[in-house]
Amino acid sequence: MIQDDITPGPAPRRRTEVKPMSADLPPTAPRLPWPLTPVLVTGPSMSPTLRHGDAVLVRRGGRAVRPGDVVVAVFRSRPELLVVKRAVRAQDGGWWLSGDNGLVVDDSRAYGVADVRGRVVARYWPRPGRVRPRRL
Repeated sequence: MIQDDITPGPAPRRRTEVKPMSADLPPTAPRLPWPLTPVLVTGPSMSPTLRHGDAVLVRRGGRAVRPGDVVVAVFRSRPELLVVKRAVRAQDGGWWLSGDNGLVVDDSRAYGVADVRGRVVARYWPRPGRVRPRRL
């Protein structure tokens, strides 16, 4: 099974540093350390919107997540893994997420509801530009 694993920071690493964000999260839940965090995308599940190796900026806070936004999230069933997916709908206090590549099934269809950590606002490498929401 191919995972869309993302890593904060400019240096490519397989996993993020794991720190608790607050008392209501499990101690293994990854977090975004700054309000605007650079993230490296790995895996094919968001292709063609985002490709393996794309570097994006993720905004923590700001406006509320809407259906169609590209987000960074943690699946409740896989709290150690940060993923980049598209928000589909609010469900059970979290979000139902889907990848843009229909051939890769490593989204909410496999792992259920996710908790959003931030919203992808721009890709800055290798093809700079805004990451626009898609109407669902």
